[in-house]
Amino acid sequence: MGNQSPESLYFMSTIFHKDSFTKLFVGDTPLLDLRSPVEFTHGAFPCAINAPLLFDEEREAIGKTYKAKGQSAAIALGRELVSGVTRAERLANWCDLIERNPGAVIYCFRGGLRSQTVQTWLQESSVETARVEGGYKALRQFLINSIEQFSSEYKLIILAGKTGTGKTHLINTLPNSIDLEGIANHRGSAFGKLKEPQPNQINFENQLAIALLKLPRRHYKNLFMEDESRSIGSLSIPLCLHNKMADSTIAVIEESMEKRVDTILNDYIISNYLGYKSSNPEFAEKLFEEFLLSALQRISRRLGQENYAIAKQEMENAIKQQRSNDGPHHHRVWIERLLSSYYDPMYEYQLDQKKHRIIFRGNKTEFQNWSSHLSNAA
Repeated sequence: MGNQSPESLYFMSTIFHKDSFTKLFVGDTPLLDLRSPVEFTHGAFPCAINAPLLFDEEREAIGKTYKAKGQSAAIALGRELVSGVTRAERLANWCDLIERNPGAVIYCFRGGLRSQTVQTWLQESSVETARVEGGYKALRQFLINSIEQFSSEYKLIILAGKTGTGKTHLINTLPNSIDLEGIANHRGSAFGKLKEPQPNQINFENQLAIALLKLPRRHYKNLFMEDESRSIGSLSIPLCLHNKMADSTIAVIEESMEKRVDTILNDYIISNYLGYKSSNPEFAEKLFEEFLLSALQRISRRLGQENYAIAKQEMENAIKQQRSNDGPHHHRVWIERLLSSYYDPMYEYQLDQKKHRIIFRGNKTEFQNWSSHLSNAA
């Protein structure tokens, strides 16, 4: 190999045990996932590369053989399917991946036959790598347990505030924080859908758990998260964590209507428009219009027929003015209407139910001063 890190040498010919899983995730250790592509698509880890021993059709055929004829026949079929040129090609791929990702660790679903087989083949080619004890299933359970442990042991402060107060921006300035919307790839409202799709639920949970493991928790008394409903787009915050959030103290950010409209214009309108322009310039105008109008449609019943009709007309006018190169500032009209007639009343009602949990109120600057003293190293 010739280019192995000290960590890879340490784990030569070893099994990566459960007590080292934290180190594996916090260190962004490269992972070679030997499961089939369909298994990988169902759920995976951020640093994992899919490098199957068996592809979907092969795995399906072996599964049918196992049910019909038993384990010995299934193993014999596996050896037949991955032999000769096929075995040589896959072995060359694993060797290349390990060469390009020093310290890589391999695993299959349960840490059984597939990963043991590949580890043996690699050793026969003088390539040493560790495999994960218990495989994907053990890693996944470890991350689920990590979220539950975090939820029961650590103190949270929830960052609340009306729509457009820039809570997510503030969260991302704090080292002792988790950006749930960033992990979910969604801005958490009817207009929060981004150009790139959200992860699936399993991958969201995996990424969330790893972000929690990476927090500098030992150095801070408090950890910050943004106030969220349990759903962020199509995803759900794990119940244990959301229950913890619902019981935690609240810091309320307060900003003027003008500043909030500015934030929404930049984060939801200009940002999304530029995203469409860069990825699909030919159809950007049409896609952007569909994005805005469909988002408005989703809250039409809550707006009421009259407010919805007025807001829709204002939105269509803003889109038309933007297309005529008059700039995006016309969007301010419908943004302010939605804030005053829909988002603000809803927020004020919800916050009133939580007022006994509020420990701070102020603008961004006041919050930064307050949180810097509150979050001093313990």
